[in-house]
Amino acid sequence: MSKITVSLIKADVGSVAGHTTVHEKLIQRAQKKLEEARESGLIIDYFVTHVGDDLQLLMTHTKGVDSEEIHKLAWDTFKAAAEVAFELKLYGAGQDLLAEAFSGNVRGLGPGIAEMEFTPRKSEPIIAIMMDKTEPGAFNYAIFKIFADPFNTAGLVIDPKMHQGFVFEIWDIIEHKRVFMRAPEEMYDILALIGAKGRFVIKRVFPKEGSPLPTDEPVAVISTEKLYFIKGEYVGKDDPVAIIRSQSGLPATGEVLEPFSFPYLVSGWMRGSHNGPIMPVSVKDAMCTRFDGPPRVIALGFNLADGKLIGPVDFFEDPAYNATRTIANLVATYMRLHGPFEPHRLSTEEMEYTTLPKVLDKLKERFEPV
Repeated sequence: MSKITVSLIKADVGSVAGHTTVHEKLIQRAQKKLEEARESGLIIDYFVTHVGDDLQLLMTHTKGVDSEEIHKLAWDTFKAAAEVAFELKLYGAGQDLLAEAFSGNVRGLGPGIAEMEFTPRKSEPIIAIMMDKTEPGAFNYAIFKIFADPFNTAGLVIDPKMHQGFVFEIWDIIEHKRVFMRAPEEMYDILALIGAKGRFVIKRVFPKEGSPLPTDEPVAVISTEKLYFIKGEYVGKDDPVAIIRSQSGLPATGEVLEPFSFPYLVSGWMRGSHNGPIMPVSVKDAMCTRFDGPPRVIALGFNLADGKLIGPVDFFEDPAYNATRTIANLVATYMRLHGPFEPHRLSTEEMEYTTLPKVLDKLKERFEPV
């Protein structure tokens, strides 16, 4: 079979009563636009959902990564949904649409993008993972656990198709550079980078030589768009998304989901300025309320059948994650009790990308030498 492209593109174009959830009419408008595109043959299939205040468009097609046609479709869909948001006077209507017009690619215009082109296997499970109230580096912990930690992924030890490990493409989003690193042999060097999740983020993961899969086709991809670097001021958190392929020479679905059984700390939450636990939830619970959070993550599973999306399975609806949610709530309470103090509030360096500098500007003339 010829190659298939899976595109997951998201944007915050308006929310009900603050940064909480996407109104059903926005989802309906997006579904109508994508249905028209499917009927015209531009895309093979689609699925529209949300996490928190972010509208999520999952599309399959044969146009390849960074297709102008597909990106224009996403842009037009977000614009149409934003029109509904303006009509309903929703909060933050059109927030992530940072340009007046489409210019060939949505990268740099506000939406977040995770896309991969690959040759489908006989059975091709994919998992779309979407986060709200956090930043792209929030995926570093989970992606490392999935593809490099044998305590998480048993297949790294006992599956000969995976035993050789994987290649990580890591981006320096400050210096706009990238490096390819190999696990397990460079594991400590990888951790030295990705532990600084505000700067170094995992962008893609590839198979290594010896894998039954092509080494030039990614098996995981994460959005890395930073709204602050696009707009030059704080306009909201980046709310990353990821696409991960599973099974048959790759981590099993359960190994992909296992890192999220631990509600690890991520940056974002209220006003993009606080550390808090990432809470795995079902789509129906993917609304952010307590202190505009805690940060949420959903995971939807599909199988590809000639490009058609079979599913989804709402993985975190499983009561197996109830204990994780309980711990997340306890951690949220613990962190909240710190109020404006670090480590609940982000460090000074990270706060440079929030609205705090505007407050500090008022005081700078009052400082005197000591």
